[in-house]
Amino acid sequence: MVAATQALVISSLKYGDTSLIVRMYTSKFGLQSYLLKGILGKKKGGLKAGHFQPLTQLDIVGSSGREGKLGYLREVHIAFPYQSLHTDIRKSTVALFLSEILSGCLRESEPDEGLYEYLSNALQWLDHHDQIANFHIRFLIGLTRYLGFYPDLTAKDAPFFDLREGAFLTGSTLNPILEGKQLSYFVRFLESGFDVISQIPMNQECRREMLKAIMQFFELHIPGFRKPRSLDVFDVVFS
Repeated sequence: MVAATQALVISSLKYGDTSLIVRMYTSKFGLQSYLLKGILGKKKGGLKAGHFQPLTQLDIVGSSGREGKLGYLREVHIAFPYQSLHTDIRKSTVALFLSEILSGCLRESEPDEGLYEYLSNALQWLDHHDQIANFHIRFLIGLTRYLGFYPDLTAKDAPFFDLREGAFLTGSTLNPILEGKQLSYFVRFLESGFDVISQIPMNQECRREMLKAIMQFFELHIPGFRKPRSLDVFDVVFS
């Protein structure tokens, strides 16, 4: 059935000489894959390859794939025209990094409009703001709420956070933990919205260690999760 929905581009893969297979997270149908025949050829028709850069927000009309088959698109329009996300080197690096994260996390076809809204609003915030050094940390922590392992805040004043259990504890365990200064930063992010994350005073090394811990948090809770290949590029750009 042909239907309209909002969609966020997660990844694209070249198929043959002139086609793309594009994975998108849609507000109505969840994770979907579409075959775009001939889009890289000379005769591109109404679809443009530039519409399918990582994390582009689209309005699409098409048919979702069923039983392992790829869907097709009839119409594509930019839903939110980014001003700097794909042209600012820092932001485009963040976009590439986060698209890899989402590719490894979003595996269900079931829709979650709350998740779609979170992704859409967060990326619009990134596009509109310049102080973004802490953005990816806040984004990833917020994402865990929709992936099912958001930290249990019952005892958030406790001196340890157990990454495997996803809970604050009064005593250390044999599991990977956060404590001390790193834990205090973690709590600040849990308590802060995007508009105030620039006020969290982290230097490059603290930010690197926090991201390392969050990657471990994801690995412990998402079967088969792998660190993004763009992580090294990300580190270089923000060093």
